[in-house]
Amino acid sequence: MGYPEDALATDEELLLHRHPHWKMLVLPALTFIVATAFAGYALGLAQDRLEGTARSVALIVVAVAWVGIVGWRCVGPLLRWKFTHFIVTDRRVLIRHGVITHTGIDIPMGRISNVQFRHGLIDRMLRTGTLVIASAADDPLEFDDIPDVQRVHSLLYHQVFDAMNLDSGPPTERGEAAP
Repeated sequence: MGYPEDALATDEELLLHRHPHWKMLVLPALTFIVATAFAGYALGLAQDRLEGTARSVALIVVAVAWVGIVGWRCVGPLLRWKFTHFIVTDRRVLIRHGVITHTGIDIPMGRISNVQFRHGLIDRMLRTGTLVIASAADDPLEFDDIPDVQRVHSLLYHQVFDAMNLDSGPPTERGEAAP
């Protein structure tokens, strides 16, 4: 059993597990392509126009600059994407993120009072958006770049509705005396 199943209770059912939408990786991918092209061009110039120690220094400088740019602008966002999880179970919503420092939020279905989504034209074309979850006592929480946000919204709405119906069932089911 892998993540996120090992984070669930024994009788808890996993309904949805998503990473953020791939659109958050577009800029890092473009950065990787441009940095690699620039580094290749600079290495070619260094090979053709420099000799000896100057060539070695130029090659090292270009390589270090490329590794620094790719590490900062590409590897970091890729790891953030990979280690961000949006999970919906039959009992709660879990959000986990972080590479070195791991943080998480758990919202029980019974505490969710409102579920909203929003997305602009580009987000609609990419089938992504922002999910807004309001719990009973806290400020609304916004989760950006949720893939297929309308489906997730619908799933959450139905889960919250089912949880409310279970909580407000007939008095005999809640342990109260019938009128």
